[in-house]
Amino acid sequence: MQSSQKSPAQIGVLLFERFSNHCLANAVEPLRAANTLSRRRLYAWRFLTPDGRPITSSGGMPVLPEMRLADHPGGACLMVLPSYGFRALLTPDLSRGLRAAAGRFDMVAGLDTGSWLMAASNLLDGYRATIHQDEFDAFSETFPQLDADSSRFVIDRDRASCGGAMSAFDLVQEMIGRAHGPALCAEIAALFMQSDAPPRSGMRAGLVDAALALMRRNLEHPLAIPALARALGCTQRKLETRFQARMGVPPRRAYQRLRLLAARRLAGESRISVAEIALRAGYADASAMTRAYLREFGETPRQTRAARQLGRTVPVTGASNSSSK
Repeated sequence: MQSSQKSPAQIGVLLFERFSNHCLANAVEPLRAANTLSRRRLYAWRFLTPDGRPITSSGGMPVLPEMRLADHPGGACLMVLPSYGFRALLTPDLSRGLRAAAGRFDMVAGLDTGSWLMAASNLLDGYRATIHQDEFDAFSETFPQLDADSSRFVIDRDRASCGGAMSAFDLVQEMIGRAHGPALCAEIAALFMQSDAPPRSGMRAGLVDAALALMRRNLEHPLAIPALARALGCTQRKLETRFQARMGVPPRRAYQRLRLLAARRLAGESRISVAEIALRAGYADASAMTRAYLREFGETPRQTRAARQLGRTVPVTGASNSSSK
């Protein structure tokens, strides 16, 4: 899902009757967050259906698509999102439409049970792929021409797949990280963490997520990395190894990024002084915070505030004519 600075990466989200609200939200919200946090329109998305007709999710949410699949010109990624009753969706017309679309998009991603439709359309021959765990055995038996993988999500060259609504978030976050770096990945992960959850609840999601949650709760009075490791019940070396493997940066760098993001939010959304912003972001010295802020964002807190006051905005939604309800 690479995108240039001049134009957003175009994402097509192909929905079917009885699609999962949860899966759709987990696919689109990381894209929205990437736009918001970067203050640039990195991604734009359009909701599609095979025939352009309105559909209703499994939870009763109606969606008016913007166009038919065949009318989308293509772009960075096509997300294929059926959920329930997906076998009944298979028709020769749909398979032809998916194969044609695969030639217009850089990547095709099957969300939830979407990889079944892709496999039945010969789009996963010779690829690794996964699917919802309830369908995994049938998937591997029905499509021996692919390499069935039980991982939460799989990215294999220009094909991707995930095993359900929760793993859709992980897949899209990984795709964003590959396109725009681990720092943005860390920001997105932190944004969706419950900041008041105790560390032990975060441990279920992994050591890095638990550490990010603890960091967010201690921005004004930052913890030393050894103290952070002790609070999480691990060694400093283990914590640093996990951060490097997942984020590509050490925990100290991720922590600094979170503090500076907090400073940027305060600079753009409040009227408090730069000195007070520095204190709230864990800096005793406002000048030191300003220097770090300038290195990180290419502008000072005062410039951020002035730009907001002048009404500089960044579109953070999908296509402007989106009419989902």
